[in-house]
Amino acid sequence: MSDDVYEVYAIKYGRHERNTPANFIGGDPHDFPMPLDYYVWAIVGATRTFVLDTGFDQKAAQKRDRNITKPVGEGLRELGIDPASVKDVIISHLHYDHAGNDGLFPNARYHLQDCEMSYATGRCMCHAMLRMPFEVGDVTAMVNRVFEDRVAFHNGAKELAPGLSVHLIGGHSKGLQSVRVKTRRGWIVLASDAAHFYAHLRQRSVFPITYNIGDVLDGYDKVEALASSKHHVVPGHDPLVLAIYPPARPNMESWAARLDADPKPLPAPPATQ
Repeated sequence: MSDDVYEVYAIKYGRHERNTPANFIGGDPHDFPMPLDYYVWAIVGATRTFVLDTGFDQKAAQKRDRNITKPVGEGLRELGIDPASVKDVIISHLHYDHAGNDGLFPNARYHLQDCEMSYATGRCMCHAMLRMPFEVGDVTAMVNRVFEDRVAFHNGAKELAPGLSVHLIGGHSKGLQSVRVKTRRGWIVLASDAAHFYAHLRQRSVFPITYNIGDVLDGYDKVEALASSKHHVVPGHDPLVLAIYPPARPNMESWAARLDADPKPLPAPPATQ
């Protein structure tokens, strides 16, 4: 593996059972099961490993009635990644399910968009609806890291290493960033919550928790343009990721997928969708 080509893993750590109306602005008249899976991602290079997002812990899961299926640290260790050895953590945005587990990566530098920190600590947080997806402890933990000189801020697109870059998308959260990664099968884009489900990309529909609907819709075009093809975009919460990509290792089918391997074709959308 050359220095600018990476292996990429989706690691499922949690789940929330819900139906389609909860996943689309305007609801969905068909009302069938459409659970959220919660992931973090490991981007493993020849000499350097990045982790995208840090998930939430048991305390946050209980508070928000979510289910942890495998703690983030445990999943990483089973893939041979010691969280204490990780030097770079990319935070796509500061929502509770992407920025928790304070202390899990004690030696990491965190990569964050300028406008996401401004958003999470500014006047918009005076509105209960906008601050709902954030946990104050996660935000103050990031502030503490700033004062510890452990945060690298980015303003738009930035190459973090050869073959790996972050790209400001916005929409779902004001400073949401997606990650573009060079792999053996081409450029993949880890969308995170730029698209929660493949259905959002297919239908150009929008998840209800949203800062700016127009930026979400524009973001679909952006992430697809950054990827080698539409089939190289990986959404942030879709259980289909584990169904179409091969397991990271034998016996990991239910929780870890190898995203730099060729996926199966996406199944046709349900007739009722």
